[in-house]
Amino acid sequence: MRKGERADLAVPGAEFAVRAVPRARLAGVSLEGGVWRIAVSAPAEDGRANAAVAEALAHALGVAKGRLVLIRGATSRDKRFRLE
Repeated sequence: MRKGERADLAVPGAEFAVRAVPRARLAGVSLEGGVWRIAVSAPAEDGRANAAVAEALAHALGVAKGRLVLIRGATSRDKRFRLE
């Protein structure tokens, strides 16, 4: 997915369901049935995977990563982000 390819979804207040895959061999972002599947190479330690997932989602939406807030799932693979 190219940067900003899903910019039509970048509406303030929108929430995004994410299925994170930490320590993935190949990083990637896809949208499957309303759930973002984001694979990152970062390990799930000290919030590194969460930061990488937020950055990948922001890149896919074409917004600044500071505009995304993790509202649920800090220690889970299933996460929910809100766009501020």
